[in-house]
Amino acid sequence: MTMRVAVQMDPIETVNVDADTTFALMEEAQARGAELFVYHPDQLVWLQGRVLARARPVTVRHEQGNHADLGEPVMLDLAEDVDVVLMRQDPPFDMAYQTAAHILEFLKGRTLVLNDPAWVRSSPEKIMPLLFPDLIPPTLISRDIGALRAFRDTHSDIIIKPLYGNGGAGVFRLRPGDGNFSSLLEMFFAQSREPVVAQAFLPAVEKGDKRVLLIDGEPVGAINRVPQKGETRSNMHVGGVAEASELDDADRAICAAIGPVLRERDLVLVGIDVIGGRMTEINVTSPTGVQELKRFSGIDTCAIFWDCVEKRLAIYNTRLTC
Repeated sequence: MTMRVAVQMDPIETVNVDADTTFALMEEAQARGAELFVYHPDQLVWLQGRVLARARPVTVRHEQGNHADLGEPVMLDLAEDVDVVLMRQDPPFDMAYQTAAHILEFLKGRTLVLNDPAWVRSSPEKIMPLLFPDLIPPTLISRDIGALRAFRDTHSDIIIKPLYGNGGAGVFRLRPGDGNFSSLLEMFFAQSREPVVAQAFLPAVEKGDKRVLLIDGEPVGAINRVPQKGETRSNMHVGGVAEASELDDADRAICAAIGPVLRERDLVLVGIDVIGGRMTEINVTSPTGVQELKRFSGIDTCAIFWDCVEKRLAIYNTRLTC
């Protein structure tokens, strides 16, 4: 039986076929004979108890600029017409993102949605690490200026970043003596009612920010992302350079600690960020890095992912027919 997969994603026309993880997942699914559809979050519909999406059938190929053949839009009933929905649009993790997760939750028990939208919604990437305070750098989440000032006084060299940001946007390092502390908080608080994240600066970031990929709670492999000279952020969106890396004892200890929680929450494809043996984020929305990992190590995360999905589908379908 052909697997039917609907992918909720950003416009496929704009992806970089040599770097995009969602595209690589689609290539692997297609190679296994899957029928693929794509739609944008704003094409998701809840109507009288049904979850629909105005989607387009798609065939993909690894040829930039000619990488997607899109058919005419069709209205899919995501409970009846597909086997798997991949929730893969990029953050920001705003109310639009959360609303899409709420709608996809109505598919539970009918269609396999990964990562589980209820737990994606309830596991923000900078909040979920707080479950593991011994594994993360000294961290504060608050809008209270007094608490933020005291944190800075304690740790001196700190990072401040948006609680729901992504891709390294809005990440600032405040060194000892930096006079921009108050104005920076004013800027953040004028833009949003949300708290900010403050963390002790980890000097080890100069050697890189390791991305560790996990499938079903088990570590698959790692790449290192090295910031450009003079830059604090190592995200590839802002010029960080990926290089080969290996899992070390600290990485494995972190994965062993968080793995059971990921499995319990049906967060199947996850990427964590580790600097100097300290976990800084748990990425559950649209983690990246699978293509770089395959180039450096030969590890095929996409194949491991779809093996896991196929096993889950077999169990899922058995439950539905019982």
